[in-house]
Amino acid sequence: GYKITKFLNHARVCNPNDQNDVQKCMNRLRQFHEMHLSVDHDFDIFGQINFYENLWNGKPSIYRDYQKTKDNVLSLKSYIDAHIAEKVLTHIDAVPDNFLFVDDRIYLIDWEYSGMQDPHVDIAMFAIYALYEKEQIDRLIDAYFTEGCLEEVRTKIYCYIAICGFLWSNWCEYKRILGVEFGEYSLKQYRYAKEFYRLAKERMEND
Repeated sequence: GYKITKFLNHARVCNPNDQNDVQKCMNRLRQFHEMHLSVDHDFDIFGQINFYENLWNGKPSIYRDYQKTKDNVLSLKSYIDAHIAEKVLTHIDAVPDNFLFVDDRIYLIDWEYSGMQDPHVDIAMFAIYALYEKEQIDRLIDAYFTEGCLEEVRTKIYCYIAICGFLWSNWCEYKRILGVEFGEYSLKQYRYAKEFYRLAKERMEND
């Protein structure tokens, strides 16, 4: 379909490699979350994982260890469920390109995936779209939680990075079947699923 919207002059998107930009975006994101808005639908991450997998129409994954990785990622659900403090309207696609800087304001655009969810999912989504490494991810978390982040919350966000990486990896595999390749982005999402599952499990065992 077509979308008609107001054009914003002199707009630019967030530069994920500019810490000043990132801090402003995390401040704006937290302000949005703290509005505690609600809608009558949610965004089911685990349901979406299966949705995209079903779109493969029986074709196997390109990754030999796909089933093991999927089982590992799904096993994180119990930890997440035990540590969700609340669900609010969450953007889901709160990536750097969807923060528009216009003069002294920051707009969040592209609400296609938005729904009720743990707001900390938005932090994970920002990180994995920006292709951040662990050090950058920890800095991003600290930019959102200016008062300091509880260790169990950081672990939960690591879980989200693994799960969301797996989700978008499945999406990339569906797009590959359609003839659209995402190269480094696709591979990085699958690596997030594996690497941050391992990091999250290590933190859980050391709690």
